[in-house]
Amino acid sequence: MAVTDEAITKIKDMLISGELKAGDRLPPEKDLSERLGLSRSSMREAVKALELIRVLDVRRGDGTYVTSLEPQLLTEAMAFVVDLHQDKSVLELFEVRRILEPGSASLAAQRITEPQLAELNEIIETVQENASVEDLVAHDLAFHSLIAKASGNSYLESLLDGLSSSTVRARVWRGLTQDKAVTATLAEHNAIAAALSRGDAELARALMTVHVSGVENWLRQSL
Repeated sequence: MAVTDEAITKIKDMLISGELKAGDRLPPEKDLSERLGLSRSSMREAVKALELIRVLDVRRGDGTYVTSLEPQLLTEAMAFVVDLHQDKSVLELFEVRRILEPGSASLAAQRITEPQLAELNEIIETVQENASVEDLVAHDLAFHSLIAKASGNSYLESLLDGLSSSTVRARVWRGLTQDKAVTATLAEHNAIAAALSRGDAELARALMTVHVSGVENWLRQSL
């Protein structure tokens, strides 16, 4: 079980047992993580996931509270996850990405300019391994968008940008639930950028195939 899943399960057990009730304020992050024997980072990601489905309410500067847990609230919030898990079309979108993005990377390796390479490296350097899910997804979108632009094919760029915006929710859910998703994503992005810098079209194609396929395979296992 991924550490984030373990943290979610332990908080859920506290709710089921009645230790935490609707409207209760959670203990401080440090205290709760020590009490449950979990790292603060995994606890933080668990809270984000539970906030996403309206189980918890994070109030900046005030603390984290259990929501009302009313059925209507939870049902509406779960649409995010239910839609992702029931709508198999998201898999088809990733299949299209797997077909198109390696070709885009191959073209980019042959056509990318020095300013674009500098911008790509800047995008990579702005994100660290302790980045939030929101920062990771924003970074991922910018990274892939720039490579599509560097392909020099405006039609391909437009197609890929449209596909990217349609798969944001899957990327967010992966970042919240898959262990070491940030580390893996950044390592793969660095490798792709290095191949582009060397002008190695075939390597860029291969690395992009592995990169996109990894997300697709995770999604297939999750559905």
